Amino acid sequence: MHPRKEEMRICTGEMKNTMSLAKLLWLGSLMLALQSYGQTKKLPLVREQLFDDNWRFKKDSLTGAEQPDFPDAGWRTLHLPHDWAIEDLPGQNDSTIIGPFYKYSPAKEHGAYVVGGTAWYRKPFTLPALPAGQTVAIRFDGVYMDSDVWINGHHLGNHPYGYTPFTYDLTPYLATPGQKNVLAVRVKNEGLNSRWYTGAGIYRHVHLVMAPPVHLIKDGIFITTQEAGKQKAVIQIATAVTGSVTGAAQRLLQIRLKDSTGQVVAYASQPVNIAPGDTTTVIRQLTVNNPALWSPGRPYLYTTEIRLMDTLNVKNTATADRLEIKTGIRQIRINATRGLTINGEKVLLKGGCLHHDNGLLGAAAFDRAEERKVELMKAYGFNAIRTSHNPPSEKFLETCDKLGILVIDEAFDMWEDQKQPQDYHRFFKAWWQRDLQSMILRDRNHPSVIMWSIGNEIPERADSAGLAITRQMVKAIHHMDSTRAITAAENDFWERPYKWTATDASFALLDVAGYNYQWRSYAIDERRVPGRVMFGSETFPADLYHAWNQVQGLPFVIGDFVWTAMDYLGEAGIGHSTYTGNGTGRRTHPWFNAWCGDIDLIGNKKPQSYFRDVVWGRSMVEMLVHTPIPEGTKEKVSRWGWPDEVPSWTWPGMNGKNMQVRVFTRGEKVELVLNDYRVATKTVSDSTPLTVTFNIPYTPGVLTAFVYDSKGNEIGVKTLALANPPQAIKLTADRTQITADANELVYVNVDIVDNLGRIVPDANLPLKISVSGQATLAAAGSACPDCPASFQQPALTTFRGRGLAILRANGRSGNITLQIEGQGLKTAKIDIRAK
Repeated sequence: MHPRKEEMRICTGEMKNTMSLAKLLWLGSLMLALQSYGQTKKLPLVREQLFDDNWRFKKDSLTGAEQPDFPDAGWRTLHLPHDWAIEDLPGQNDSTIIGPFYKYSPAKEHGAYVVGGTAWYRKPFTLPALPAGQTVAIRFDGVYMDSDVWINGHHLGNHPYGYTPFTYDLTPYLATPGQKNVLAVRVKNEGLNSRWYTGAGIYRHVHLVMAPPVHLIKDGIFITTQEAGKQKAVIQIATAVTGSVTGAAQRLLQIRLKDSTGQVVAYASQPVNIAPGDTTTVIRQLTVNNPALWSPGRPYLYTTEIRLMDTLNVKNTATADRLEIKTGIRQIRINATRGLTINGEKVLLKGGCLHHDNGLLGAAAFDRAEERKVELMKAYGFNAIRTSHNPPSEKFLETCDKLGILVIDEAFDMWEDQKQPQDYHRFFKAWWQRDLQSMILRDRNHPSVIMWSIGNEIPERADSAGLAITRQMVKAIHHMDSTRAITAAENDFWERPYKWTATDASFALLDVAGYNYQWRSYAIDERRVPGRVMFGSETFPADLYHAWNQVQGLPFVIGDFVWTAMDYLGEAGIGHSTYTGNGTGRRTHPWFNAWCGDIDLIGNKKPQSYFRDVVWGRSMVEMLVHTPIPEGTKEKVSRWGWPDEVPSWTWPGMNGKNMQVRVFTRGEKVELVLNDYRVATKTVSDSTPLTVTFNIPYTPGVLTAFVYDSKGNEIGVKTLALANPPQAIKLTADRTQITADANELVYVNVDIVDNLGRIVPDANLPLKISVSGQATLAAAGSACPDCPASFQQPALTTFRGRGLAILRANGRSGNITLQIEGQGLKTAKIDIRAK
């Protein structure tokens, strides 16, 4: 068993030979006999642990399922996180159902044609006797949506919003020690409740929180940078401590700042007197000499360790409570003169908007899935993410801290005015303050978070009611965090009786103005409203060149965020192109993927990403070839789309027919060479910036673009070569060794290759999958936006030569083998080790 799980597990009704809970509670002050190890030792304090395993699940509207004696023996047992909406629907003989996709889904194209409903989760567990004053709570990181929770039949509460964490105290309702407790959770994802795919169920982690009678309040800790220089930094730590209702207490608060090697670089301590049932906040400052400052280029993280000691004796090591928080020392400034600076250095936000789903996994927020999403953003040149349009998972932000990705943390997509009939607007008035507080208090210690966004495209933003809500939100945020700027994303195409300038009243209440699709207004609005700081909170992919020029040329424009950075489920087909000329968006079945991302659903680059590489200076030249355009038609691309281009010179059946080739470059002249013959030369025109378009007859072979500067020097080369027929399957795993933990994933790229190992870009082939050893198949599929299929069956059909298989460890050590075969192809096999 993985050692961390052995340290953190508690007894449940399903577990054998596990540690007792008493061994996990404020252990610095207790010496416990470990019967299973035959020795006595002091264990590290564990006050919070994952509570993801051994949940029972059933999708149904049931009466009485909240009661502890409800017969759930036939229910499915699973390990969280879990998203039932992506699971295959029954009735596969029905042509309207393909995997989880149902043509007549109530969610329609908005929710990717999946089916919601009501479902139940139940978890049995037992606890030993607890120390006096001990409390036990349950924290859900995210449940979509409208959840109710019971413990032993007692209703703990309802939480409507699907994207914010929430906690319930279990202590008063627990069964006697050794007797079974039952948690029950009802989740409702009903009707048309979002504009995108949300997932359904307990899709993020669940934690059991066990705090001693006098303890630190995790959300009451706030670490801020007061000063950040090369020679010296000052950080301030506000720490909230709460006491037992039974009596006053004295504790010693110790704060240690440790560098990445564990060396203590700053220290403070202070006695704390806590009145019965009271909460006390202690504020201390630490000075760090020669600090390593956090920045996107060098995301250095310290660790702030906060301890409550049982005694005021500094030399006594008995620890009553302890928390550790990763800490980045950085100072952010935003103004219209210099734009955005981090530690005094100007930063331009190379941003992308990102939905919360994880592609083939649906909304299930596995740690590895959240990490990989951020890693892909970093690898493809982004340095900033706008969480659209809701708070992300905590693991997502931890990864942004680690990799140096800046975050605009967004709260809501709607306020009181609905965007869909069953969306969050129904709960907003009663819940917005609690949900906003939940987001701010959880996320404010992350150095990656640089701004708070209070909303996206809010219809009532400039009404008197909307302005009142804005003022209330700004006031509430300032009360919790006055160190970050506040923004909102606003557009000008809602059906309202006012014009864009009417939002001046809204922007006047904010620190930074978020412009959706309005890059042409930047300079005009700065003249109208001097001092306004702006950024492109959403821009169309095709507008990148012009929008980025504004960022580079106007100091008050701090960045640009494309819609969208990655493909996502739902808003089906908004990024499509068509040859019919009818309409601007194909949003009907079988489309289920938005298809507007720089990165496709399985993590590969799409054509707009190659253009972005040139605009951002990551590449001197890129070349794309348009798929054959039917005769007599003209392509029409949606506003969020991109022409149907691919980096390929494999076009069987097109011999002698003209192919459209586009070359992106910052050079002055482009020369095309086909099979050692110069076929065309063009100069880059100001009318088509960074782009040269050629139409040349197709001949199989090798197409090369040579790029030259104004002096005739060659500054870049790009080559596309004809791929030979498919011969084999190539498997590439992101990791070949993982921890034996049921939350662990392995992503395996599945490529169809020719005899030279090159991907065959026109290979759309069915493949069979088998997994053996200590893992199961979590998901498999391709990036195809209009090829609905099961993501959970042991099969996939590649799209443009590529697919993806995702393996999930089962928690046991040993070998994992993935084998994939296809007709006429050499079978591929890859081994992974879980340990």
